[in-house]
Amino acid sequence: MDAYKLISLDKIPSTQNWAHDLIANNQASDRTVIVATAQTAGRGRYRRKWVSHTGNLYASFIYKISERNPQLSYAMAVAVAETLIEFGINPKIKWPNDILIDGKKISGILIEYCQNFVIIGIGINIKTCPTVPEHQTTKVNNYASVTVDDILNVLIKKVDKLRNVDFESIRNRWTELALGINKKIHYRGQEMEFIGLNANGALILRHGTDYLMTYGDEISM
Repeated sequence: MDAYKLISLDKIPSTQNWAHDLIANNQASDRTVIVATAQTAGRGRYRRKWVSHTGNLYASFIYKISERNPQLSYAMAVAVAETLIEFGINPKIKWPNDILIDGKKISGILIEYCQNFVIIGIGINIKTCPTVPEHQTTKVNNYASVTVDDILNVLIKKVDKLRNVDFESIRNRWTELALGINKKIHYRGQEMEFIGLNANGALILRHGTDYLMTYGDEISM
């Protein structure tokens, strides 16, 4: 694994915003990881607030890219799940890249593009878990005694390894770890069966004898 540049910060608004600022100011470099002890304006997908108390992992990975990779979110979900597995924890992935333990959310992933870089934001609840209306939450220390540094050291290796792995391998591993495969889910108000992912990363759903492929919508289980 090539060397990484680690930027370790105290309480800041957002590691994602910090990464965007580095890029905008021509100060970003490939394989940079920005870590904060806490965030005052952390965010998740669809700009939802990510509650960011001290004691958890808040990191943004910066990589130089030549093109966007729409399947990267699956690889990063696998990277986070396999990081937790290293500590004896049994996570599941909820479409598309939320990480759950015992049905409770423990991690979120946010992927953003800026100029010729991708920024991969990863939050993992380690010592605390927020109370949020839309999710039950949990924390790593309910299952294993680990520190932020323990998690970060493994996570960097997993992200580095999996971000360029061929999608067939990622899809197979994602499917092994996915929650709800071959079970009933709700999509746009209708009950359907969750079949898996196709070769392009689309979600495959079955409604009676009809099959549906979708990329962007959320499902409920």
